[in-house]
Amino acid sequence: MTDELNSTYDVIVVGGGAAGLNGALMLARARRSVAVIDAGEPRNAPADGVHGLFAREGTPPAELVARGREEVRGYGGHVIDARVSELARTADGFTVTLADGRTARARRLLVTTGVVDELPDIPGLREHWGHDLVHCPYCHGYEVRDRPIGVLGLGPMGIHIAQLFRQWSPDITYFAHTANPPNEEQAEQMAARGIRIVTGEIEAIESAEGHITGVRLTDGTVVPREILAAPTRMVARADLLPALGLNPVEHPSGAGEYIAADPFGRTDIPGVWVAGNLTDVSAQVGAAAAGGAMAGAHINADLVTEDTRLAVEAHRSLAGV
Repeated sequence: MTDELNSTYDVIVVGGGAAGLNGALMLARARRSVAVIDAGEPRNAPADGVHGLFAREGTPPAELVARGREEVRGYGGHVIDARVSELARTADGFTVTLADGRTARARRLLVTTGVVDELPDIPGLREHWGHDLVHCPYCHGYEVRDRPIGVLGLGPMGIHIAQLFRQWSPDITYFAHTANPPNEEQAEQMAARGIRIVTGEIEAIESAEGHITGVRLTDGTVVPREILAAPTRMVARADLLPALGLNPVEHPSGAGEYIAADPFGRTDIPGVWVAGNLTDVSAQVGAAAAGGAMAGAHINADLVTEDTRLAVEAHRSLAGV
């Protein structure tokens, strides 16, 4: 049953998206006791389908998660619909406390809570998120191909995103908004590729019948657009981690913040691994799942090392060594 929670596990996974479920799958197949605790707030919930994922192209996000949950349960793992309220270190591992008061202990933690996309406070913008307001050309570019696309100049990635979306549509307009306008070299590149540059601050997004129709500037000018792309600031969902001594840091790209880890998901805090967008802000579903699998395998290897050490100590004790 999905709400079953034992008192102890080898590993507790906090977050039940692609990274968390695939990490749990690897651990359950390694015959580890594992529980996934998920608050049910997937980042990709507004999307119609997952793209760029081999053999699952276009699968609705909720369907993919449901399949993943069943697979984890099929190998004996537990999946709990709950919110984690606290993580604490103990002498032999960690204690995980849920918002409903239940607790469980774990030898290791895998945290895959992802990121939150921060959008600017432009009237009419957020309600289109995940539909005709998109952020990733590799996730949504094919679905909006050949349509009039506006790219919002938000942060350091706006110009780069405009150049990328030009691959999918010949009708791209870059709105500088409050970002610095393109420099001379960038302006030349954009002109050469037919990308229009609009300066001036955006006042609001115009729409009709639930669909974007244009961008209104503060001077009253309305630029017709059907699709908008917004390179969001991605902020790690890491509220639980400072209690363990682990804090988010600014991502080198300037795209937001993340939890630093080695290529296998191991953090600087012994026993704590991370995977997915929490540590790789640009990861699509496939890459997030791969990161979870990598972390799961290395957590198991770490536990094998510990199990071996404990077995040697017990063996020596029995032998009187």
